[in-house]
Amino acid sequence: MIYLRLFWEFFQVGLFSIGGGMATIPFLTDLGGRTGWFTSGQLADMVAISESTPGPMGVNTATYVGFATAGVPGGVVATLGLVCPSVIIILVIAKFLQRFRQSRLVDGAFYGLRAASVALITAAMLQVAQIALLAAGGGAGAAGIHWAAVGLALAVFLLLRFTRLKTLHPICFIALSAVVGVVLQM
Repeated sequence: MIYLRLFWEFFQVGLFSIGGGMATIPFLTDLGGRTGWFTSGQLADMVAISESTPGPMGVNTATYVGFATAGVPGGVVATLGLVCPSVIIILVIAKFLQRFRQSRLVDGAFYGLRAASVALITAAMLQVAQIALLAAGGGAGAAGIHWAAVGLALAVFLLLRFTRLKTLHPICFIALSAVVGVVLQM
């Protein structure tokens, strides 16, 4: 029964999260709250790890949640559930796209999907910022702000904006952020 539920829950996430990996975060937040499979803190960790490992974020997250919930078969089932809607939709679109390629209605639908994608990605960004920059329980300073995280985010922003560091490979920033995180947690 858990495999069917994993497939169905991630099928819904894959069906409605138009716009890529970051667009899945609001749906994953809801999923964690409804099922209890993971907390918002664990979701933040999953997003961080998924962003720093090869592969799409949504697939990495689905695989992790499925594995943590029901082992290797759970990871496979959750991943299949997430990608299945995309495969079905692409097959249907490919079949009919040539016929409707110049349709104003189809063009309008894709225009509307762009706006939905932006909204989902913005919601994801705000949720990640809230988890990363606001301390749980409000114990990190004024109004529960995690000042070390805010300072680190501001420093990275300024360094990338005003120096030649932006030419460095992203893995350098991931490694440096990991080191800073370990040092700040000590």
